[in-house]
Amino acid sequence: MRASVIATCLAATLANVASGAAISKHELRDASNDHESAKEPVKNLIAEIQQKLIDELSTRGPDAACNLDKVVYRREYGDLTREERLDYVRAMQCMMDAPAKTPASVSPGAKNRFDDFVVTHIQQTFTAHYSGNFQAWHRWFMHSWEKALRDECGYKGYQPYWDWSKYAEAPQDSPIFNGEDDSMGGNGEYLPDFPNSVIVLPEGVTGDDIVLPRGLGGGLVTKGPFANMTVNLGPFGALHDTPPNPQADGLGYNPRPLKRDVGPAMNMRYANASTVWNLLHKPDIKEYRLLLEGPFNTGEIGPHGGGHYTINGDPGGDFWTAPAEPAFYLHHGMMDRMWSLWQAVDPETRHVDLDAGAYGHRTWNNEPPSPLTTLDDTIDMGYVGEGSVIRDQMSTIDGPHCYLYR
Repeated sequence: MRASVIATCLAATLANVASGAAISKHELRDASNDHESAKEPVKNLIAEIQQKLIDELSTRGPDAACNLDKVVYRREYGDLTREERLDYVRAMQCMMDAPAKTPASVSPGAKNRFDDFVVTHIQQTFTAHYSGNFQAWHRWFMHSWEKALRDECGYKGYQPYWDWSKYAEAPQDSPIFNGEDDSMGGNGEYLPDFPNSVIVLPEGVTGDDIVLPRGLGGGLVTKGPFANMTVNLGPFGALHDTPPNPQADGLGYNPRPLKRDVGPAMNMRYANASTVWNLLHKPDIKEYRLLLEGPFNTGEIGPHGGGHYTINGDPGGDFWTAPAEPAFYLHHGMMDRMWSLWQAVDPETRHVDLDAGAYGHRTWNNEPPSPLTTLDDTIDMGYVGEGSVIRDQMSTIDGPHCYLYR
């Protein structure tokens, strides 16, 4: 069976955090084979960074916009109680039942409030990925999602995240994908002939096409709260055994069932404990981004692509339509967590650093050529919610934000 083709876009020294401590260099771990031995060092390192953030908040007085009394915590999905997970599932289903705010003239395929977020992501993929505003844009996107869950659907908690490293050996058995009623639904049914995904390198780029190993599903999701979910939008790219969208922009109405191909191969290769260790050791935003997303047109797709392709399927395997996959928000919760931890190591520098390389421009890999992103650039959320500026998204404990990850 012919392998499905992924858009070529997906080819894609840490200081001791104690105040005043000297820089200590650590040997970087190999993300493909050092997962187990990295677990404990990663746990200890993150605890140090988290304590640094707590110490910062403890210096702020009662009138500060964000202090220890006001800060809220986003937690790992598996660490939530069953009741908390059920509340998150209920709120997400509420979003799927609520009417869309996006006019049909903009997107005939937007049928509910959940779809509004998919529309905004599709429309801005080429300016919000491999660009200078990638992380800031997604931080505000996630904030807007969390706000909608709480304000419009009565969610009592805060946006949870998926710790890639916690379940890397068997993500399909995790509380996220185990198919219980408090999960994000189960894996897709196992299809023995489901193909590997392939990154086809563009003409003129040296090297062989990159094969991404398949997972343990490939078919319809039949268990859990999203077993009967309908995906309305996309795909924009090509997906195996998925009808093309009736519109070239992916915004037409294209109803179909949710599919997944969850498995450990992609998780262990691109998003395990070694990956977390390496990310937190990157000295600047350019190096951080190259590991996070991978150098363009290579087989290194980083934990960003690795997380998405741990889920795969439809819409999880389509870069543009990915927010139509319920687990998208847990994955990007972890993306935001990693950025916030990395920033906290050197906040004076990292709360203003946007990168001046190819990923620092206003367009996808600077194609077409565009100016560098600035802190004063605006973030447009379309019909999702209010806009913002990048400057206000550079910290989780300043500006409009007051949250930490636990």
